[in-house]
Amino acid sequence: MVIKMAGKTVSERLKIEDIMPTRSFSLERVRNIGIIAHIDAGKTTVTERILYYTGRTYKIGGVDEGTAVMDWMEQERQRGITITSAATTSHWREHRINIIDTPGHVDFTAEVERSLRVLDGGVVVFDGVAGVEAQSETVWRQANRYHVPRICFINKMDRVGADFPRTLGMIEDRLHAKYIAVQLPMGSDESFHGVIDLVTEKALSYDGKPDSEPVEVAIPEEDREAVSHYRQMLVERVAEEDDEAMEAYLEGKTPTVTELKAALRRVTLAGKGIPVLAGSALRNKGVRLLLDAVIDYLPSPLDMPPVQAVNTRSGDQVQRAVDDDAPFAALAFKVVSDPFVGRLVYFRVYSGKIKAGAQVLNSTKGHKERLGRLLLMHANRREDVDSADTGSIIATLGLKGTFTGDTLCDSSQSIILEAIRFPEPVMSIAIEPKTKADQDRMVEALHKLADEDPTFKMSFNDETGQTVISGMGELHLEVIVSRLLSEHRVSAQVGKPRVAYKETITTAARAEGRFVRQSGGRGQYGHVCIEIEPLEGGGEFQFVDKVKGGAIPKSFILAAESGIKEALATGVFAGYPMVDVKATIYDGSFHEVDSSEMAFKMAGSMALKNAVAKARPTVLEPIMKLEAVTPEEFLGDIIGGISSMRGHISAVEPRGETSVVHALVPLAETFGYSTDLRSVSHGRATYSMEFHKYQELPSGKASQFEEAAK
Repeated sequence: MVIKMAGKTVSERLKIEDIMPTRSFSLERVRNIGIIAHIDAGKTTVTERILYYTGRTYKIGGVDEGTAVMDWMEQERQRGITITSAATTSHWREHRINIIDTPGHVDFTAEVERSLRVLDGGVVVFDGVAGVEAQSETVWRQANRYHVPRICFINKMDRVGADFPRTLGMIEDRLHAKYIAVQLPMGSDESFHGVIDLVTEKALSYDGKPDSEPVEVAIPEEDREAVSHYRQMLVERVAEEDDEAMEAYLEGKTPTVTELKAALRRVTLAGKGIPVLAGSALRNKGVRLLLDAVIDYLPSPLDMPPVQAVNTRSGDQVQRAVDDDAPFAALAFKVVSDPFVGRLVYFRVYSGKIKAGAQVLNSTKGHKERLGRLLLMHANRREDVDSADTGSIIATLGLKGTFTGDTLCDSSQSIILEAIRFPEPVMSIAIEPKTKADQDRMVEALHKLADEDPTFKMSFNDETGQTVISGMGELHLEVIVSRLLSEHRVSAQVGKPRVAYKETITTAARAEGRFVRQSGGRGQYGHVCIEIEPLEGGGEFQFVDKVKGGAIPKSFILAAESGIKEALATGVFAGYPMVDVKATIYDGSFHEVDSSEMAFKMAGSMALKNAVAKARPTVLEPIMKLEAVTPEEFLGDIIGGISSMRGHISAVEPRGETSVVHALVPLAETFGYSTDLRSVSHGRATYSMEFHKYQELPSGKASQFEEAAK
């Protein structure tokens, strides 16, 4: 019945949805999945086809035409890329599938991070020509970090240069994952017309029309050898990772389709193997089989281990069972300022059940809040529901004090779930309102944007009087400014991008800070001795108290620590935040009458500055991992251009008729690189970047920073 849903009339489809309401699904029939990949691999196109075939939409949206349902923001439709993750719910084979379509551009990696934190499974989409790309590796590592089982869909098999076996090899070599091919493409390039299912050993042909059913055909003679090889590999790889399948394999039994699917599901859920499918979402080939694979191989909430949490009262580790009858526990993972309904908070329910209007505890912030309406989201459209059960991904109104990463729970059983970690911004620009009215609107708008995006920061520079906004890259800041101007109607002038440099020290040093003021009456006295050293293994800051014999009271030690932290935040050497520093306070003195917390705060700051001057300070700059794809004839020019940017070429890899240049390049040198690359390659080369690490500036450059700071 469901397979043919796309061919039904609108009224027939509505009847199907009427008999399958959101609340009617048991937990084993729920799938929470994310569509993740490198930019331009076809994630949104895959999602649009899924929505069509599951009856969620009645017209296929297109990315290029700006009609994609999931790319609803004005900036997304203008640029043809996904900027913000969008959630929706659909139905397939009497299962409920909650889907989050995520961005592929590295500047919006936080959207992927927070989505993966609350999802149970992932569909990783690869471009059949490009294979595993830079951001593919990033999202794969993110999925590994959250132990998300996943399946792969090799898309665009109809493009010239698409190579299924080569992409399988790249999954193994670059992602260090054990692929298990469950399908093979029939034909290649423009002749790609279907897939061979290795589990059922059936060949399905497609005519490319959205509403046409796949037709079962005989396996082509030229594909029989490959089918035999990959089918044997499928059985062997499953047997290697599953005891039950291994026992049957050693006994020489041929597994049935049901047995093979069950074993493949167990291997996938354990993270020991990755089923790989093929198709072309744009040509409507293979998407129904992808939906079947989501149901067959990806986990329900019941398949995931109980969520771990910390009891806020005892500090003990606790678990929450995946059960509607368990105490309520949810994680807020996204905040959106909706122009029509106000502030929306998205959350994932890990245990328990909650009704609209109920009171919950924000255990992260320590205060109670009342839920407003509960909304089932379909991109930017909303559907009211009465309650949210375990496994739901839902949005609500009314939570004014809840932010990304906060835990919502039953107030009688307070717990905190693991928060979401986000990377620090690497680029900044100054922004100034044109009028006084714009000033007020701008501050309010920036606060709303910062609520939505944890990787976007704003600050006020007291020295220059400028508002400084920081983000993950040029495109990120460009989109923020565009939203400021178009959505929030703020007229503002924007400065040039600036790199988020940091400072550190390279050797240990000791110094003292003595703050003494006497101007009649009670004076001020604070005196501390500290030692600073580089923090091995990196880290923001570490403070150690080694004061003995009560030389300084505890409250004054805390004040000195506060002064040290403030000095680190504003920088000592060149005015940038200082990181990777361990500070140990080991001695000092105080006065019974004149000492105060303020005096010791000043003494701590002075001691830190004096010690840094002796500890050979230096400046750190962000280094980006750059991947440029170019036709062979422009390779030399592109390598030369990267070298002139202080870049280090780490590898040059042939990929079909193109070459891929892997390099590490300082972020400061990459401004305007997209224009230079287009110019050199006549618009035929492309590139992507992601943050790699902070690295010490060359000595000549560091001295320039010191002079500028002076």
